[in-house]
Amino acid sequence: MSTTPQLLTSVQTARFVAQGFLRLDGIVPGEINEKAIAALSAGMPGLPYGTPLSKAFAEGTFVRELFSLPLVSGAVQSLVGPEPTVDHHAVHIREPHEGTAQDLHGDAIIDVRPDAFDVQLMYYPHEVTPDMGGTLSVPGSHLRRVNETDIGRVQNLRGQTRLTCPAGTVVLVHHGIWHSGRRNDTGRRRYMYKVRLNPTVPQVRLWDTSDLHDPAVTAELNTHFPWYEPATARLEIYNRVLLWRALTGDDSFDIDYWVTRVSNRPTLGSHT
Repeated sequence: MSTTPQLLTSVQTARFVAQGFLRLDGIVPGEINEKAIAALSAGMPGLPYGTPLSKAFAEGTFVRELFSLPLVSGAVQSLVGPEPTVDHHAVHIREPHEGTAQDLHGDAIIDVRPDAFDVQLMYYPHEVTPDMGGTLSVPGSHLRRVNETDIGRVQNLRGQTRLTCPAGTVVLVHHGIWHSGRRNDTGRRRYMYKVRLNPTVPQVRLWDTSDLHDPAVTAELNTHFPWYEPATARLEIYNRVLLWRALTGDDSFDIDYWVTRVSNRPTLGSHT
């Protein structure tokens, strides 16, 4: 079996920039899922902040095997580079008939970097059904900066998604996406394992750029989501353009001249 990382395409990367996440449904083999559930039930040891991913998890562990899968390693390399560091990892468990859910929130309270981002890998080792709750997230929210639970009073937003998925699903999310863990109304524990990854190289053209100029790239970056008001959608697209410029190194890229017109500074030019 090939272990060569399968890099993302430009269209997939643009979709991540627009939506704030990338789903890889059912890609983890059953034997890894079984090993993961046993390990998550027993508890995971801590890791020092900044441990290189290649040194963070021992051979034979489910995490090492998970990150060795070509689709996972390729997606990680495409977004945060070939040797990211582990910020932290955590086991999220929803007990049977728990009766409560998290408030809607964003994890990165003070992280407002416009030209870099961390990725949080969320792994679901078993099927997640509607009654199990799943992780709720708001597509396209990741570039709208919020302070932790400032949005906790919000119960529902148009276009939000509540994850249901087959066993062995991996979701990679931008660190700023709005999300919450929903309550589990079944008689079975629900597990989710999360690893936050920090880039150690400039996040510039790390993916397969052979389709960089495909019109579908701009179409992805111009996606609107139901919770946007017409005027606020411009802000999201503006911020996406800034991020796409940083990721591609192309300061001329734009959509409907939103960034070009705002960055126009005639007074900064030389006077003759």
